[in-house]
Amino acid sequence: RLKKQMEEGTKSSLLIITSRDIAHQVVKSMKENRRRSVAFMKELLYGAAYYDEYMPYERLAKDVSMMQKAGINTVRIAESTWSTCEPQEGVFDFSHVIRVMDAMEKAGINVIIGTPTYAVPTWMVEAYPDVLAETVRGRGIYGTRQNMDITHPVYRYHAEKVIRKLMEVSAHRKCVIGFQLDNETKYYGTAGRNVQLGFVKYLREKFHNDLDTMNHEFGLDYWSNRINAWEDFPDVRGTINGSLGAEFEKYQRSLVEEFLGWQAAIVSEYKREDQFITHNLDFEWRGYSYGVQPDVNHFKCAKHLTMAGTDIYHPTQDHLTGAEIAFGGDLIRCLKNDNYLVLETEAQGYPGWTPYDGQLRLQAYSHLASGALGVMYWHWHSIHNSFETYWKGLLSHDMEENAVYREACIVGDEFKKLSPVLSGLKKDNKVAIMVSNEALTALKWFGIEATAAGNSGIGYNDVVRRIYDALYKINIECDIIWEESENIEKYQAIILPAMYTADEKVLTRLKDYTAQGGTLIATFKTAFANENVKVYSDRQPHILSEVFGMYYQQFTFPEKVTLTGFEGGEPEAETFMELLIPDGAEIISAYQHPNWKKYAAVTHHTYESGNAWYIGCMFEECYLQQLLIKILAKASVNAAVPEKFPVIVREGVNEQGEKLRFYLNYSWEEQRVEVADDFEVVLGNGDSTKHEIYLSAWDVCIIKFEK
Repeated sequence: RLKKQMEEGTKSSLLIITSRDIAHQVVKSMKENRRRSVAFMKELLYGAAYYDEYMPYERLAKDVSMMQKAGINTVRIAESTWSTCEPQEGVFDFSHVIRVMDAMEKAGINVIIGTPTYAVPTWMVEAYPDVLAETVRGRGIYGTRQNMDITHPVYRYHAEKVIRKLMEVSAHRKCVIGFQLDNETKYYGTAGRNVQLGFVKYLREKFHNDLDTMNHEFGLDYWSNRINAWEDFPDVRGTINGSLGAEFEKYQRSLVEEFLGWQAAIVSEYKREDQFITHNLDFEWRGYSYGVQPDVNHFKCAKHLTMAGTDIYHPTQDHLTGAEIAFGGDLIRCLKNDNYLVLETEAQGYPGWTPYDGQLRLQAYSHLASGALGVMYWHWHSIHNSFETYWKGLLSHDMEENAVYREACIVGDEFKKLSPVLSGLKKDNKVAIMVSNEALTALKWFGIEATAAGNSGIGYNDVVRRIYDALYKINIECDIIWEESENIEKYQAIILPAMYTADEKVLTRLKDYTAQGGTLIATFKTAFANENVKVYSDRQPHILSEVFGMYYQQFTFPEKVTLTGFEGGEPEAETFMELLIPDGAEIISAYQHPNWKKYAAVTHHTYESGNAWYIGCMFEECYLQQLLIKILAKASVNAAVPEKFPVIVREGVNEQGEKLRFYLNYSWEEQRVEVADDFEVVLGNGDSTKHEIYLSAWDVCIIKFEK
């Protein structure tokens, strides 16, 4: 019915509603197919994005030959070339796609098809200029990618046509193993009239058409922002109200979820049962992948995928720590509690990312150690024109073999040999970090370091990464979960970094988790406001005050404040501090300062059958590591090995039930590591008779233990 409406030229926004219904109907079948899709991939995927459309001259046969030599068994194609596939409205040309599929199929190389919807063609904007997103800065101008309104009915109409045409020429092909929906999708700031109207409808449903309740929850009486009729609802782009602004951003994130579900529904009509649907979810960008993505709720979007996928970029050379690889992998793996695909990572990238010898290989195994089913590079070749000319691929601009390509050949050969052992690594971590898009957004509106002079300084992800990196460097692995995640009771410890906003259902769930024997650890800025960013009006941190056995009424910025209770020194309080008042809790660390010495900095409280720890300020990472080791040891969680960074250790169980341990050396220094138990070397250098393994600079060693 939908397809018939589209062919007749219907451009009503009702199509979006209809397609949303279809998207929800296919979620159940997607869940059933997910396991089948993962099981299909017994071979580790090793590949790159490949764009025949970008090539400076004809070289497809040469590229295929070089791919085979490098062990490349998968390419991603089509995702960014809408204007090539549909040069004019209704005129389709998939010759580039078809010739690449033909060549790859002949060579035995897998293909992942990307829907080409994240960069609109010129003819669309010329005919329908309002498909460009209207943001807080006004209407965009054509040129960049991802500048459209993903809710616009005309954009949806044409996007559906090109997706269906692409599926018709690709879904049946033997070489096509799966589909990537769009690319690093976000809402792109879209806030035009249709989005504003949708937001009002969303609020009317949320508050059951009760304006008084909405005004009260959002505090709109302040500065005469009160809304007394739905018809008078103002343009939210101008709001100064953090509750309303944060809710609008939450609504905008939901547009991404709906959009990906809409695409998944279309692709599902064509895909075979053995083909997967994925998406390359990315992260907050700070010149590289850093933290929780502000503009997408990964947990909700992943429900529309049969397999989670991601793009992870990170510093290299002397700045390579593996932390971004591990953080991204742990987050994406936990979306579906299953293996995932690295759809993009750097081969060379910008000059500062050109890897040292050995680093490309180390990075590849770092991804596998987090549970990835494969590694793919952006991209195969370096582009000779336009915006990403210097975002270099496996091949440089001369398109010849180079040091990075030669190292990729080593990786590809090892992946092929080791696929039966390394594919499908499963993790069973005892610690989880709970993250929240809503807390992230709220702390953007109400910054941790905000003053009367402005709202700048560290944000939510800085706190998340401070906790994560401390665990990572002491080799305590963790999962990254959401407030909505199921089965949180399986974890022996849950950490809440700056979970500023949380509704009482979530807080009660965490309270019950602790009472039943769990260990709950929270940092400053936790449980301060409800889901509507309305500050709780009782003792902070609201109902968790009873769990932590303390409360606080004041907070400030530390100056010349040190902390007691640590071995080897007295760390300085950094950035922000809450003045904790014990109410049954044990003081683990107190502030050393003439005025603040009567307050606690870190507390511990036994709550029913569990334990609760509260960290009231930031301080140096090495002391945070010391504290976390102490806390987790009491919860019977210890690192698998005594080594710390730069030797990183990751563990898992393969499909044969064998326990694998990855040793990763992120340094120039050679490392000699003792292994207590009997083991067999899977990759690298080791002597099982001496119970030792050896790591050269930027090296990896993988061992396995008896079942």
